[in-house]
Amino acid sequence: MGAMTPTSTEPVLPSLDDPVVRAGSEVVGGPAGRRIRFGGNRWWSPVRVLVLLAVACFALGIVQKKPCYDGGWFAGSTQYSHACYSDMPHLYVNRGLADGKIPYFQETGDKDMKFLEYPVITGGVMAFAGTLARAAGDLTDGDLRDEQLWFVMINALIMMACAVVTVIAVKGTSGRRPWDAAMVACAPALALNGLINWDLVAVALTAVAMWSWARRNVVVAGVMIGLATAAKLYPVLLLAPLFLLCLRSGRLVAFARTAAAALVSWLVVNLPVMLDFDGGLHIREGWKLFYTFSQDRPADYGSIWLIIQQRDGKTLEDLNTYVTLSLVLCCLAIAALVMFAPRRPRFAQVAFLIVAAFILTNKVYSPQYVLWLIPLVVLARPRWRDFLIWQACEVTYFLGVWMYIASFSGKGLSQNAYHVVILLHLLGTAYICMVVVRDILRPERDPVRADGGDDPSGGVLDRAPDVFVPGAIPARAGH
Repeated sequence: MGAMTPTSTEPVLPSLDDPVVRAGSEVVGGPAGRRIRFGGNRWWSPVRVLVLLAVACFALGIVQKKPCYDGGWFAGSTQYSHACYSDMPHLYVNRGLADGKIPYFQETGDKDMKFLEYPVITGGVMAFAGTLARAAGDLTDGDLRDEQLWFVMINALIMMACAVVTVIAVKGTSGRRPWDAAMVACAPALALNGLINWDLVAVALTAVAMWSWARRNVVVAGVMIGLATAAKLYPVLLLAPLFLLCLRSGRLVAFARTAAAALVSWLVVNLPVMLDFDGGLHIREGWKLFYTFSQDRPADYGSIWLIIQQRDGKTLEDLNTYVTLSLVLCCLAIAALVMFAPRRPRFAQVAFLIVAAFILTNKVYSPQYVLWLIPLVVLARPRWRDFLIWQACEVTYFLGVWMYIASFSGKGLSQNAYHVVILLHLLGTAYICMVVVRDILRPERDPVRADGGDDPSGGVLDRAPDVFVPGAIPARAGH
């Protein structure tokens, strides 16, 4: 088959663009040739194929949790040894959802966690699913464990919908590269981690925010960032890359509108829960717990700080200071990269770097945090080889953390082996960071810009000239 040179209106075909897909395409006849047709009324459009792939991938994740459906969540270490753990059935009981407690307004009844420790949109999703689970239990005359299973299955449908929204948004943000979203739809870490917690709510809202920005809907993008931050804290970090990129391109008015919309939408959903007028105006204790809990928690699973603490055999007294200083230094380095790069970085590249920095320096790395990065990695570095290397590291960590916890009550992974698994996760993420930084410094190596494009995720930044560059690093010639 002959080669085809893409034009500005034709989609980039993975079998022509990506070496891994090109090699794999030999199984089905080789790369697409020059006679391939675009457009038309084909039923199998990219978005339909991507949605089916996402549903199939998430369904495999639901099946993977099967050992826990038959009591594994309540049978000692089974949920760890079979790697089917989920927070959902446990929090249904331990956070008062089974008793119909209203999050933030009523105490959970759990002596270890007085109130729900999640942001308000996540808490709202949990309460909604809890209401449906209790109703389903009443209709089927089920016991508490039946309700817990209903709770998980209802949340599974919600998380699957979030996964589909994420894939569609990434497809829209990718511009001429719609098939890059297949990496999100088929990510092994999506299947394995999608049902652990409610992180996909924030991931979907963040993906829609980036899609809105790419479509130059700056106010909608801000609204979605605000809502995403009301579901999980990390999406607020996207405002920092937008500020730096808008500063360099002279688009600060667009940034201001986005930031203002983000603040307003966050306040709209938080103020009714945050403010307590009983006995005078003050901040509700139940709302505040998420922020104080994050500040007070010690070094925990998956972090470099846990390795240091366990190696030293003592608690890190100034952990918050170390974490904050590490993150600030990373952010300063990213800011310097944005302002001094020979060509203004793409929005997705900087968004990935700052969220990755937050993850790498954080006090804890729960396995589901990988979901935050999947859309960002795909948009920042759309290459199957690098994506699969990183995913292999994350799948190894997923299995390793459960085997380590299983060792507390029997056979499992030793502490030293778990440290190796943590380092593998950290190195896998750092590897993607280094490749993205190289693409920024050498734009000819960036798959998105290699064919003459600029920044499909950039919205008002796409092809915008720079107006403020304090001193660009000279671009290196060659490859």
